[in-house]
Amino acid sequence: MASLLEVRDLRVAYHSRDGAVSEALAGVSFGLGAGEILGILGESGSGKSTLAASLLRLFPANVSIATGTVLFEGRDLFQAGQDELRGIRGKRVSLIFQEPSVALHPTMRADQQIKQILTAHGMSGRNTLRERTREILGAVFPEEVERISRSYPHQLSGGQRQRVLIAQAIACGPSLIIADEPTAALDPTTQKEILEVFRTLRKKIGAAMIFITHNPALLAGFADRVLVLYAGRVIEVGPADVVLTSPMHPYTRALFQSAPPWPDEEAHAARAQKLAAIPGDSLPSSLPRIGCRFEPRCPDRMAVCKEREPVLFSLCKGSAASCFKYESQ
Repeated sequence: MASLLEVRDLRVAYHSRDGAVSEALAGVSFGLGAGEILGILGESGSGKSTLAASLLRLFPANVSIATGTVLFEGRDLFQAGQDELRGIRGKRVSLIFQEPSVALHPTMRADQQIKQILTAHGMSGRNTLRERTREILGAVFPEEVERISRSYPHQLSGGQRQRVLIAQAIACGPSLIIADEPTAALDPTTQKEILEVFRTLRKKIGAAMIFITHNPALLAGFADRVLVLYAGRVIEVGPADVVLTSPMHPYTRALFQSAPPWPDEEAHAARAQKLAAIPGDSLPSSLPRIGCRFEPRCPDRMAVCKEREPVLFSLCKGSAASCFKYESQ
């Protein structure tokens, strides 16, 4: 598979008003092939959103460290100038934010928000813009293009607003879409509908995708590979059918056990059961770290886990896990 994106040793840290430095990403590396869907999985605070923003070098003012290599189509985005980045963002690489009520302009109709993206990347002509906008909205609203086109964000449901964000993301035919928790603010039934939109778009446009979520159920039958983040580090990675059915890292297993079931008939009886919780909290990233980052919360911890940090150990079927249980395998 041709390499579209290559991330190497990505490190990002933030500084607070009192001078403390918090590490958000600590040496994240992975690759992404053309047309591939990579699921990024982890709980809140694991570094998922920082990773999404970092790939397009969208850093807030309080970032004190940002190093590494982000090769997109052979070009290192960390070395690109601002003009080059503006030509890539939204056109070659699109980012879908998790909260559409914040991302969408409240005083612009849906069609205007699509046209704004197209105009920013060089499309002109009233008729051309109108036809392309209808085509894009039709891809995500096949049965109500006219009504959605004329609607303001406050006149749309949460799921419809999210679809408008998706329409913006595909407007210029990107080769990579980064979706940062695109269903987090939606109810389970609407989550399923939005996920089906992504599946349909994958067949139509063939773009690669990085789908970020805290819910492993969203990745089943959708992602090609899954990468699990914990405290800014990759702790497990592998083919989706392997990671989602036979997780190897204790954190990945605990995360699956704490995830709510899908709202279907098989899960109906399980809804009444109390979900498992991962004990403890992630260590504050401003504290010095010695040993495995998950060790304080891990049911399988050993003495070595406190002494040094594990690397990713290669396992069967192309998967790898950062756990000393697999050091000798």
